[in-house]
Amino acid sequence: MPRPVPHVQPGIAPGVDRLGDHVVNFYLVHHPDGLVLVDAGLPAHLGQLREHLARLGRTPADVRAVLLTHAHPDHTGLAHPLRRAGADVRIHQRDAAILHDGPRSALRHAAPERSMLPYLLRRPAATGTVLHLARKGAFTAPAVPDVRTFTNDQRLEDVPGAPQTVALPGHTPGSTAYLFPDRGLLFTGDALVTHDGLTGRTGPGLVCRGFTHDGAAALAALDRIAELTAATVLLPGHGRPTTDDVRTVAHLARQTGLH
Repeated sequence: MPRPVPHVQPGIAPGVDRLGDHVVNFYLVHHPDGLVLVDAGLPAHLGQLREHLARLGRTPADVRAVLLTHAHPDHTGLAHPLRRAGADVRIHQRDAAILHDGPRSALRHAAPERSMLPYLLRRPAATGTVLHLARKGAFTAPAVPDVRTFTNDQRLEDVPGAPQTVALPGHTPGSTAYLFPDRGLLFTGDALVTHDGLTGRTGPGLVCRGFTHDGAAALAALDRIAELTAATVLLPGHGRPTTDDVRTVAHLARQTGLH
C-alpha cells in the first residue's frame, strides 16, 4: 500500500501547495498577481485552508480565483465561503447547474454510469470513502449560484498565471483541466487520477463508472491529455501528483481502462 501523505504539502510542485486529505486533493497556486485555488475540497477543509493561509500571512480574502475542474461535491466544498470572501469562482457551463442547485443534484445532472453498490459489496473498505465525504460535509454544502462559466477552451487572462482551460467531458459533462503552460502545471481533476477510492486502485487511471458519467467520453479525454506536452507536472484530484511524461501517463491510464 502507498504510504500516507501529509494533509498539507507546501511546494508539492513549483509554486503549488497541496491541501485536502487522504481522499481528495485541492491546490493553492502562488503567483505574483495573487493566489489561485484549483478545486475546493470539502467543507470541513475550511479550517485547514485558513490555517495554511495564516502561516503565509494571508487570509481567504487573498484568494483571487477558484478554478473548479468539475462540480462533484468533494471538489466544491469551499466554493461558497471563498465566493463570499471575494474570490472569482469559475466552472464549465455544463457543470454549473450542480453548483446552482446544490451538491445532491450531481446525481441528477451528472448521473454515474453504474451504481456504487457493486463496488461497495466487492470492496467493503470503499464504504470508508463515502462515509468520509459525508462526515466532511460533502452532501450538505450550500449551493453556489454566483459563479462565472466558460464553454470553450480559452486562456483565462484575468486569472493570475493566465491558465488555459481544457475541456475533458466524461467524468462529468463539464470536466475541465487547467494548464499553466509557463510552469508546466496541469491540474487534471478527476479526468485522470492516480488513486480511485472505490476500487482502491493506484497509478494513472480513470475514476470508476460508479463515479463517472460517460465512460466512453472519459476514455476519449485521455487523448486530449496526451496532447498537452507543455505539461511537466500532473496534479490530479485524487492520488499523488506525477512528473512522468504526459503521453506515458495518459497511455497507462488508457491501458488500465474503466472499471
